[in-house]
Amino acid sequence: MPEKAIITMENVSTVYEGESRPAIKGINLTINQNELVYVVGPNASGKTTLLETVNGLLPPFKGKVTVFGLDIQKNGKKIRCQIGYVPQDFMVKPGEPYRAIDVVLMGRYGHIGFLKQPTEEDKQKALDAMKLIGIEDLADRPMGKLSGGQQQKVMLARALAKKPKILLLDEPFSNLDPDSRGQIPLLITKLHDEQDLTTMIVTHDIHHMLEHCNRVIVVTGGKVTFDGTPEQALPLVENHPHTTSLKEEHHH
Repeated sequence: MPEKAIITMENVSTVYEGESRPAIKGINLTINQNELVYVVGPNASGKTTLLETVNGLLPPFKGKVTVFGLDIQKNGKKIRCQIGYVPQDFMVKPGEPYRAIDVVLMGRYGHIGFLKQPTEEDKQKALDAMKLIGIEDLADRPMGKLSGGQQQKVMLARALAKKPKILLLDEPFSNLDPDSRGQIPLLITKLHDEQDLTTMIVTHDIHHMLEHCNRVIVVTGGKVTFDGTPEQALPLVENHPHTTSLKEEHHH
């Protein structure tokens, strides 16, 4: 089967509002259908910016981003209906009244439309997404009472409730307890394969999923400094002082 480009970035630079220095600069990148891509790099290197630019949340001030063959700046809303995005900082305060199922249902809003009530079918799709991840028993639990790993799974279910073609995950391993650290990478890989997804995962910790992904992109100082296979990436990462292993993370 010939490779089919799903995401294309041509000479893309993005600047956050109020900043003068581009967060990413001169990025040229093509992500093909069904690739599971790992985007690695030190903190503040531009990894999150890259995801937000692909998702059309940040307009590039230079260059062009195409997703499904459409210009993201002209078709952002339409494109985002087919992208499941899990941002990095979603941890919910303990007193939040939202139930897990309410959060998952939010993933359907792009399809439902603003201020319209979710239908029974939407509710069913939300429950199906929770079943896929094995958390249907958490449906009525308050989000604030869930562990980091459980909240991460709810956010994954929310992204999947959209029935996306692309999954964008920003630091999905950062709030996890040791049990979830083993489960979540396997879960993401399984979903990626079974749901026929194209997946981009941003992380500063590559060791979780190296055996699962088929491509590694290293971003340093807002530029792509490496793009290749996990095997090619390993020596690089092992010599990379900023890319932590889990053991180090526990001592901070």
